[in-house]
Amino acid sequence: MTPWEVSAILFPVFGVLVLLRIPVAFALGLSCVPVFMLDPRLTPFLLMNEMFKSYNAFVLLAVPFFLLAANIMNAAGITDRLVRLSQALVGHLPGGLGHINVVVSMLFAGISGSSTADAAGIGSLLIPQMKKQGFAPSFTVAVTACSSVMGVIIPPSILMVVWGGLMTVSIGGLFLAGVIPGILVALSQMITVYIYAKIYNYPIYSRSTFKEAALAIVQAILPLMTPMIIVGGIVGGLFTPTEASAIAVFYSLILGVVIYNTIKIKDVPKVLYESARFAAISLFCVGTASAFGWLLAYYKVPLALVAYLKQFGVGPVSTGLIVAGAFLFIGMFIDAIPAIIILGTVLWPVAEFAGLHPIHFAIIGVISLAFGLVTPPYGLCLLIACAIGNIKLGRALKDVAIILLPMLAVLLTVILFPDIIMFLPRLFLSKFV
Repeated sequence: MTPWEVSAILFPVFGVLVLLRIPVAFALGLSCVPVFMLDPRLTPFLLMNEMFKSYNAFVLLAVPFFLLAANIMNAAGITDRLVRLSQALVGHLPGGLGHINVVVSMLFAGISGSSTADAAGIGSLLIPQMKKQGFAPSFTVAVTACSSVMGVIIPPSILMVVWGGLMTVSIGGLFLAGVIPGILVALSQMITVYIYAKIYNYPIYSRSTFKEAALAIVQAILPLMTPMIIVGGIVGGLFTPTEASAIAVFYSLILGVVIYNTIKIKDVPKVLYESARFAAISLFCVGTASAFGWLLAYYKVPLALVAYLKQFGVGPVSTGLIVAGAFLFIGMFIDAIPAIIILGTVLWPVAEFAGLHPIHFAIIGVISLAFGLVTPPYGLCLLIACAIGNIKLGRALKDVAIILLPMLAVLLTVILFPDIIMFLPRLFLSKFV
């Protein structure tokens, strides 16, 4: 079979299965079966073999460990300390609690690496408060969901760990490259909150005194050390990303159990169970997506795509736009990790041919996939925020679209001006990037 014939089987079958509401992890595996059955050179046992090979990767251990660290931080009440710090920093701005929502998401992103943990932890705390203060429920849910996407953009990011391990890109370089885009996304959201606050006259907090601000910083300093330990240790070559994730778990346990004493020993099994459950879902997707991606590579679909695009003379900017569009689209339907495995491996030869730096290509992909966390029908973070806010998904879509517009401008800036995101990697990891 030709690359196009295989593509004509894999993608439509997968699309039909998703429309039939088959879970994505199963849909990816089932869509591979017809190709395995039609080609006499292949056997269904190869499907299981490719899944096993994908699990047998040391770097994937970082996924459950980072999820566990995020859940421990949530259970330890770390979010409360970050909220107090955010209030001291930006609570006096128009729409104070909206700005606090964005800033605390940015700070928690540097601890958790997970957007879903961000949406659940911060949403359960701030959504009721914002509704009580008179913020529109739709805006409250939208800003909570959209700010949570920084969890996969700002380091440490689970998506960057998976991307770096899959495509042999410096994970330390990816972490550093995500810092500036993450800050730009936060600023774009704060500008939107400011405009909303002026139009709807949302309340503000009184400006914190120097003593209150200093106390908030002191109370939050230990949790905020987490990203410095993780990113600093990886960039400095002290430990690998997987080892960093284990250290993050150990550090968060010390904070929650020993220092703050907000987690009881009897609560630990529940945290472990929830973390294992979410990790199992993500990692099962990794296995079936890897089998799907192996078929694409076996039939040389990426090379066929490169050959097709050569005739159009694609350059870095046009390729960056194609990459962003493809990830924005697929992110609407499936989880980010299988999207990386399937689409990332297909588009990488195209990006390489066009002259995109591996880190630049990765950051475009990660930011684009982050948007999928708040765009239906997948929109996991939006679904979580709507459930907490007790509103229907449709009510929040208008405000989500408004908040996403300046965020899309940030994505376009990343595509057009790669030196912005490459500044920190070239400064600290010049030998590797």
